[in-house]
Amino acid sequence: MRVGVLTGGGDCPGLNAVIRAVVRKGQVSYGDELVGFIDGWRGVIEGVVMPLDIEHCRGILPRGGTILGTSRTNPFKITGGVEAALSSLAEHRIEALVAIGGEDTLGVAHRLGERGVRVVGVPKTIDNDLSATEVTFGFHTAVQIATDAIDRLHTTAESHDRVIVCEVMGRHAGWIATYAGIAGGAAEILVPEEPFDIEVVCDSLRRRHQAGRFASIVVVAEGAKPREGTLSVRSGELDQFGHERLGGIGSLLAAEIENRTGFESRVTILGHIQRGGTPTAYDRVLATRFGVAAIEAVHDGEFDTMVALRADHIVRVPLADAVSTLKTVDPALVHDVAEAFFA
Repeated sequence: MRVGVLTGGGDCPGLNAVIRAVVRKGQVSYGDELVGFIDGWRGVIEGVVMPLDIEHCRGILPRGGTILGTSRTNPFKITGGVEAALSSLAEHRIEALVAIGGEDTLGVAHRLGERGVRVVGVPKTIDNDLSATEVTFGFHTAVQIATDAIDRLHTTAESHDRVIVCEVMGRHAGWIATYAGIAGGAAEILVPEEPFDIEVVCDSLRRRHQAGRFASIVVVAEGAKPREGTLSVRSGELDQFGHERLGGIGSLLAAEIENRTGFESRVTILGHIQRGGTPTAYDRVLATRFGVAAIEAVHDGEFDTMVALRADHIVRVPLADAVSTLKTVDPALVHDVAEAFFA
């Protein structure tokens, strides 16, 4: 079978491990011919491909990023994009397509599946916000990177008696902020799921200082919003999937904390550091399991599905279930677990 592979959306540790697994399993077990589309759905639209075989995939298991490149291109937002994509798939004789991506990439895959494309999805996002799977590869690596950063910020905060705001990724879901904040011993964790009251945050920091703890780490997800709306960050720029470009809440939060409390405050924005570099062993294994399961689903004819992790087993779920709603953090996780250590 001639199988196409693409990676879409933001890059993520573990993407190359998935590609490697799809290629090895497909070529060795099924005799497949595999083709990679360059830069996600853009490559499908433009018909830009590269051969994928075992030789092309040697040494890529520990590498971050993706050898196929990626983009946030949406065929449904480009005039003639869908028709071009379908024509390209036909021209390259693609009998099945493995799409590796998050909500947006897999949403396009599902819509193309309704138009006859035989597609299997693999869940990818460091935000861990895809429904129908317990965890996505890349999340573990992002949390570890953020936790390592918070550990380092503690020492400099303590040396200068400062409040340090650490901004992490998380547009609509605060999984990275919650897990890294708990693991790193943060004084406050602010997530998109629950608007925060800036004065409550400042009161908590004041109590810590009164108790003799003069250094505090505040972890905030990039999509966190203040209850009053006074610190909202809006760039006004949208990508092809209609998402607003975020970033900057950390800087505004640090300035507001210093203005209200008088405590010297600084900000560290981790940004794309969370996406790059070597995936953890856990993410390499999970990504490999997903890749193997994806090509097996192709040969079982289980299309318009996504491979997912359930109770440590890889299962197949409808793509529609995976992209229908975002998986967000239950605020109780912050209140019941993290807040016990905020004092």
